[in-house]
Amino acid sequence: MASTTSRKSKLARFVERCEIKSEPGLNNAQLMLYNYDLAPVEPARRVWGWWNFVGFWVADSFNINTWMISGANIADGLSWWQSWLCVWIGYTLAACFVCLTGRIGATYHISFPVVNRSSFGIWGALWPVFNRAAMACIWYGVQGWIGGTCVYLMIRSIWNSWRDEASTGPGGIPNGIPSSGTNTVHFVSFLFFWLGSLPFLYPAVHKIRHLFTVKSYVVPTAGIAFFIWAVVRAKGIGPIVHQSGTATGSTLAWLMVRGIMSAIANFAALIVNDPDFARFARKPSDAFLPQLITIPVGFAITSFIGIIVSSSSTVIFGGDAIWNPLDVLESFLNEGGSAQRFGVFVISAAFTLAQLGTNIAANSISAGTDMAALLPRWISIRRGSYICAGVGLVMCPWNLLKSTNSFTTYLSAYSVFLSSIAGVMICDYYVVRKGYLQIKDLYSGRKTGPYYYTLGFHWRGYAAYIAGILINVVGFAGAVGRDVPIGAKRVYDLNFFAGFLVAAIVYWGLCKVSPIPATSDVCNEQWTISVEDETSLISTLR
Repeated sequence: MASTTSRKSKLARFVERCEIKSEPGLNNAQLMLYNYDLAPVEPARRVWGWWNFVGFWVADSFNINTWMISGANIADGLSWWQSWLCVWIGYTLAACFVCLTGRIGATYHISFPVVNRSSFGIWGALWPVFNRAAMACIWYGVQGWIGGTCVYLMIRSIWNSWRDEASTGPGGIPNGIPSSGTNTVHFVSFLFFWLGSLPFLYPAVHKIRHLFTVKSYVVPTAGIAFFIWAVVRAKGIGPIVHQSGTATGSTLAWLMVRGIMSAIANFAALIVNDPDFARFARKPSDAFLPQLITIPVGFAITSFIGIIVSSSSTVIFGGDAIWNPLDVLESFLNEGGSAQRFGVFVISAAFTLAQLGTNIAANSISAGTDMAALLPRWISIRRGSYICAGVGLVMCPWNLLKSTNSFTTYLSAYSVFLSSIAGVMICDYYVVRKGYLQIKDLYSGRKTGPYYYTLGFHWRGYAAYIAGILINVVGFAGAVGRDVPIGAKRVYDLNFFAGFLVAAIVYWGLCKVSPIPATSDVCNEQWTISVEDETSLISTLR
């Protein structure tokens, strides 16, 4: 009996050591809703100025996914200018959505998980948050795998034998993991990238902005150098810019729609979690125009560089265009020569930095913030980021990148779930509540609180969320190979807009029929969080 008591005591002590430091006097429900990382950002941590948001998005735009989306559009039958037009339209629309959600965080200095308590209920918000966290972990692995390919090119630039023997012949490294979907060389390169990323998950969110500033100088410079290198080698911009697309009529129209939706789908995660970064803005305007302008311009320039480099590859190497920039770099390596190897090493190193920054911005911090909301008593943003990295390591990300179809199908499916969350979230804040939130009640587990609804769940939010998903379900079945009506396919081609609009309209209608509390800006003054207000918030929770 004494031994059992001792073991329980050790277990209790271990659990206690794992707990995040919290304010004393809070009950169990409040400890599940509040910790330092979830609290409204106090003035001392509001250090993101407009230039930080510009640097953030310039840095984020230069990543391999952006190149791949443009290439997929052209491979499907669009001309280069049609694909580029899709990029401009898609990322402009994405920027508008980002500004809408970011405004909430910049105004109230709260993160996405806390904002969602208003839309889905104090406890109901946990499912959308889990949804977002799970997808961020998967996407972390995908971006990490691409980063691993950059590391592979860096190593091969120095040591040419760092290649798979089965695909390149004698002189390479044998594959020690057959039937895995990958090979030893690429998996070890991925592992190197993964391990190298871990130290960058440690700094606090308001401090990591310096990484994006460095990236915003280094990576665009490397991208432009790659562009010049390819054009000079091809003695021109290549034949693709002189070719018309193969699609015509309604086929062309729907291909362009899908191209636009692919750009938005690439942003679906960032649309819902922009409050995680915007809450650190010095003032709301710092998070508005910089994002609205920089996102479409940055991603359009990156896509243009990708299109021209791929077009040039048809002249340099012959055959079809190479749409993955990393494959273009490897083709340069295959030609041999010290100058080639040096150029590939420098550009690959910059792309490695690009993938690192994108993975932190879009995935690890987002997942960490979400996990901090799921278990705030035990998980901080830092711990959540490391959990995200662990999941990304074991989820075999190479399977999602084995074909263009797998990649775009995943993007679309990813978009369906997040579009419904965004629809409810934006409609709740801007249309139903007209910008009014009672911040202290978003951290309170009181059953009489305005965001507790029914057992902590907001049934109107969930009904709208499910409606936004259902509108796309049949079309998604068609995207994965099932035989479905053409109308369902067309709805799914509009996946983000369809989910967003249906969710928003259903939510608005339900709130009209069954009004919700805490919607009037007359009831109380808007909370402007300051040091004193933070103290007041803690006092209220106690």
